Amino acid sequence: MAHGGGGRAMRALIESILLPAFDNPMLATLEDQARVSIAELAAHGDRLAFTTDTYVVTPIEFPGGDIGRLAVCGTVNDLAVCGARPLWLSCALVLEEGLEIATLSAVAQSMARTAREAGVCVVTGDTKVVERGAADRLFINTAGIGVVPAGVNIGATRAQPGDVVIVNGSLGDHGVAILLARNELALTAEVVSDCQPLYGLVAAMLEACPDLHCLRDATRGGVATVLNEFAACSRVGIRLRESSLPLNEIVRGGCEILGLDPLYLANEGKLVAIVPAAAARVTLAAMRSHPAGREAAIIGEVCAGPPGIVTLSTIIGGDRVVDMLSGEQLPRIC
Repeated sequence: MAHGGGGRAMRALIESILLPAFDNPMLATLEDQARVSIAELAAHGDRLAFTTDTYVVTPIEFPGGDIGRLAVCGTVNDLAVCGARPLWLSCALVLEEGLEIATLSAVAQSMARTAREAGVCVVTGDTKVVERGAADRLFINTAGIGVVPAGVNIGATRAQPGDVVIVNGSLGDHGVAILLARNELALTAEVVSDCQPLYGLVAAMLEACPDLHCLRDATRGGVATVLNEFAACSRVGIRLRESSLPLNEIVRGGCEILGLDPLYLANEGKLVAIVPAAAARVTLAAMRSHPAGREAAIIGEVCAGPPGIVTLSTIIGGDRVVDMLSGEQLPRIC
């Protein structure tokens, strides 16, 4: 508990684990705030993007990542999908009494590696310790600041009839990886989370198609929930083709066994784009040339109606409504 008390033990924890991991000039001053350059912001664009998220995933380590990588990727990607270049992150830690110092160090190092991969700096933060049983080992909050370039106007209200729907790869990998990592089912399979930063991919997409209409990362609620939000906000219909959905065969099999729908499963490195039809092929080619989009696929199109409704043309020739997720298929996923 002393590590959260604000005294000598807390200072030692910060200086021995967190400062070396996130080392940068803005953090090194150990002030209560980070001071950012307005000139540097203006050099990247004309609008500020600001987001925050909290991560409570269980288990905190899973195939393909851990809570630290998740915290960086999730916040960076929330900035990226509005077209913003991510620049700075904050990191607030809630530690349960008894958490192993080695575990905290490993998570901090994972966050630092992911931040370097994503091109961002962790510039301010906070640490709290709560009594044993008051949390589940480790929770992380990250907030992020980025800059949107002039002329980029991505929004959920911009889908138009005739647009196409593109995803950057296989769906549901993160959800199934977490499910298997919990060891609550008598299933053995190797599924790796898709947890990855997406700004580089978004930058490539914007270079190919500066007029991207809608873009969002498909985390909790999956692709189905994202598309329902687009359809409702733009007052259009969206039609998907089941035969075009990119799925890892192990994920497909796991969903069939467990009665899960991969359209609703969480992802941590997948985005959904709605793109003008005239730019669809060049956008798809740009995505496939980037490591995060090699399996990109067109999975449907936007239609005039019925407004706010997403439908799926199934592989057996029928149609079904893909409604907004009700409840939670798998809690504590991110």
